Amino acid sequence: MPPAQAPLGGGGAAWRRLLLLLTVLPLTLATLAFVLQWRGGGVDDPTARWPPHAFPGMAEPARLSLPSSDCSDVLAGSSGASFPYLRGWSFPTDSGAGLGLQPKVCVQTSTSAGLEQILPWLFYHKVVGVAQFLLFVEGRAAKPNVAGVLESIPGVKVVYRTKDLEEQQASSRIWNETWLSGFFYKPCNYELFVKQSLNMEMAIVMARDHGMDWIIHLDTDELLYPGGAAEYSVRRLLSEVPHDVDMVIFPNYESSVERDNIKDPFSEVSMFKKNYDHLPKDTYFGMYKEATRGNPNYFLTYGNGKSAARIQDHLRPNGAHRWHNYAKSPNEIKLEEAAVLHYTYTKFSDLTSRRDRCGCKPTKEDVKRCFMLDFDRAAFIIASTASEEEMLRWQLFKVCGNLVSSLLPLQLANLLSMRSSHRRNPMPRAKMLLDLETCQLI
Repeated sequence: MPPAQAPLGGGGAAWRRLLLLLTVLPLTLATLAFVLQWRGGGVDDPTARWPPHAFPGMAEPARLSLPSSDCSDVLAGSSGASFPYLRGWSFPTDSGAGLGLQPKVCVQTSTSAGLEQILPWLFYHKVVGVAQFLLFVEGRAAKPNVAGVLESIPGVKVVYRTKDLEEQQASSRIWNETWLSGFFYKPCNYELFVKQSLNMEMAIVMARDHGMDWIIHLDTDELLYPGGAAEYSVRRLLSEVPHDVDMVIFPNYESSVERDNIKDPFSEVSMFKKNYDHLPKDTYFGMYKEATRGNPNYFLTYGNGKSAARIQDHLRPNGAHRWHNYAKSPNEIKLEEAAVLHYTYTKFSDLTSRRDRCGCKPTKEDVKRCFMLDFDRAAFIIASTASEEEMLRWQLFKVCGNLVSSLLPLQLANLLSMRSSHRRNPMPRAKMLLDLETCQLI
């Protein structure tokens, strides 16, 4: 048998070239990667987008240099905590607390919300002059990845609902008094109301220890609007209150939702139904039926506002909306322009989540032991029994405020509502202009 012939010369050269290519290509790619890494190469490195120590808790916040303006005493010289997930946002940290400015204002809340709701709420109230925040947290707000961020913000004190706290509150004198006894040992909203009152009682002591002059209880779906005050400062507003006044009432305005796809209420909702206290009485009573849209009351939820109390001896809560004093009847005044903006049932999820709020049966009788307000009772029943399509129709008819505009003449609609028309997101700007019928956030 003849020996096998060697490959043709051309074929051998092709194999050699292929072998050379397979050797050189990895070396070339490795060299290119080294050069790009050494020179930066224009590659977008996600870890290089944020400055060192920009994440909360990693380092002390840097000092901010703010331009001088009429608002310099509110915002100037404050340090800012930077939050990478809210680019361009920083928190003025003292609002007068470290500059000797008076009075010092404390806001207390009880919340289980997440950062997407709490951070804009904190930022807004920092800008309008609140010096100290006392956050009583549970649920999502108490999780380490949420509470850790909140604790890193100067001027914020996070209070967890621990066993020690519950034992301390169990010995409160409130349990032996009659003013809250009608809410004891009941589920859902009644239990929350008692918990809020006990937290407010503890917050009085904590605020006094922090050197605060005024204390306000707000929920994280409420913004304090200091209308009528210089520079729209809560501190300026309360500094003008006579010294013999113990409590200041802020009437509440309620959000009037105009569409069903709201995601960020603070920046997307711009119309509010005015409180009875800020309306001409003939307008209120004359258009009451049209304004309620078939709901039980003029407002969907509460209508008695919120209040700020001067911190002094014997101060106590009087439910979530008011304060009282064991030693005297407080001298109170009601503000004519300032208000609390209440963003209630603004998102569809605010309705759908009602079904998980408590274990009550979705019947007209059983919901009475769980919810105080008629609309909350109706919302719980519809959320527990209806399909998503039925809930959406219910929300459009019962909640969405564009129906108000279609039912009322323009002049009367303007009187009943306060329009907040903003060209930009109002939260980072937080500068307000108010006339008789319009609140413009720019």
